[in-house]
Amino acid sequence: MDLTFNLNSLGFEAGLIDGEKELTFLRSRSAVLTVSGCGHAVFLCRLATIVRDKLRHLTSKSRHPGLNLGITGGGHIGKQLTKVLLSLPGFKPSNISISTRRPETLQEFSKSGVECYFDNRRLAAWADILFLCVLPSHLPRVCAELHSQLPAHCLVYSFTTAVPLHRLARLLGHSFVLKPHYDFVACDSALMWLRHSQMMTALKDEEVLTASCPLSMSGGLSLDQRWVPAVLYSLLNMCTAERLGFNQAVQLLNELFQTKHSSKTFTCQSFVNSSCAATLTDSGEPFPWINLIDAQTKQTPLSSCLMGSKVLQDCISAVYYKTFSGMSPAKNEMQE
Repeated sequence: MDLTFNLNSLGFEAGLIDGEKELTFLRSRSAVLTVSGCGHAVFLCRLATIVRDKLRHLTSKSRHPGLNLGITGGGHIGKQLTKVLLSLPGFKPSNISISTRRPETLQEFSKSGVECYFDNRRLAAWADILFLCVLPSHLPRVCAELHSQLPAHCLVYSFTTAVPLHRLARLLGHSFVLKPHYDFVACDSALMWLRHSQMMTALKDEEVLTASCPLSMSGGLSLDQRWVPAVLYSLLNMCTAERLGFNQAVQLLNELFQTKHSSKTFTCQSFVNSSCAATLTDSGEPFPWINLIDAQTKQTPLSSCLMGSKVLQDCISAVYYKTFSGMSPAKNEMQE
């Protein structure tokens, strides 16, 4: 409970001079980036976990039953991401590891079963999804440590927005990279992001959750519409890595977003152009590996498919909302 609620003399802005008050909008910008950024990353993890589980039942080639989530950086973003993951069913502490220069500061996670240490190369070799939660000034050093150490199947997800996607891929020597691109836009509802001091409480707020939905963001932030197609392509690559036939891969992704109200489904040509689809004649043949850098910087069959189908957009949004429906009560403060 906030004891200073409605007590303006004790509020954050009470001690600010006029020139400083003009900068208070930065608080809501920081909050919307944190809440939306972590929400979108967890959405990816939920989808990838479901796909991994389905692949485990479809093929005996899956590397291991659980999806390993590695986080580089134990600062604010790394901690918030870990807290949200641990608050949701389906994410075990044993499948989360954090590499940070000061692992001793993460006792709350270590006690819950999350492994915390300082070894970025070890983390890269273990993780299926590797989250870069480091400052821009630290990124070149971290990338130098990870260069040539990342397995081909490891998906790198960057929270570091200051480094362009192509440069990040070159620094890592790795093209299986996802990097959301956000833009701030003028709006009258940005203060809703300051409504909650706890991340988990914010993501349980229907208005906040709706505003953070990747395909229909509002509240002062927008997300490049190629992000969702790139997420789906990353899931498709997971199927390709397991040599799953293209027909089964399409069926798997359709099951992922299936709703009782929709008969709209993906087809082979939702993901690749007609000339590529024509070469897939054997149902046991997997899709070609999709270059995620191209998927995030160019128009693709999937981006055209999604933008042209409100039904598919609604199905994906429904899964996004459902991702946070089982969240446990918040215990940790969003602002530290």
